Amino acid sequence: MSTNRELIQSMQNSGVLKTPQIIEAFEKIDRKYFVPEGFEEAIYRDAPLPIGEGQTISQPSTVAFMLELLQPRQGDSVLDIGSGSAWTTSLLCAIVGESGHVTGMERVERLVSIGQKNLSQFGFGQCHIEKAGKELGKPGEQFDKILVSASAPEIPFSLFEQLKPNGVLVIPVGNSIFKFKKLQDGRIQQEEYAGFVFVPLIYQEKQFH
Repeated sequence: MSTNRELIQSMQNSGVLKTPQIIEAFEKIDRKYFVPEGFEEAIYRDAPLPIGEGQTISQPSTVAFMLELLQPRQGDSVLDIGSGSAWTTSLLCAIVGESGHVTGMERVERLVSIGQKNLSQFGFGQCHIEKAGKELGKPGEQFDKILVSASAPEIPFSLFEQLKPNGVLVIPVGNSIFKFKKLQDGRIQQEEYAGFVFVPLIYQEKQFH
């Protein structure tokens, strides 16, 4: 595939990309703005690509699959953990619009700078990227949607506290992608989709006694 349109068409044909707002975001937020120099020929390949520091920009079909599970909506507040070069953060910003808000979090200092620069190209005033701390996410805050782009070794229960009622968390755990929905009464619904590979998520889980 040599163009963004061909990449999008391929993902629509395979059935992985189907929601109009998500398709529109892929049309607006071209992957070429987030891939390092030297990978020009692979920009629209459906494969992960290195972005430095041992991190990758995810495979487009995997990003589409996770966004379809997450179902971000206009006006949502979204936490994007493992923002990397800011492609997912920018896609989310395009979807939630001016009435929404996206916070991207990245633990690698150099990628924080790269991500901030990449994000700034689009003039999203309601979105920003910040350096991640030792704990996962933003303890004490709550979001409508949380997307995690690196694989946790186990289900990080601390993120459930950061979800609003009816909120959705999409996160890789091991080699599966999980969708968690927090019900009004605080119970968590879970769906699992196996067969994926991600870079590992590094954080310090809060200990409960």
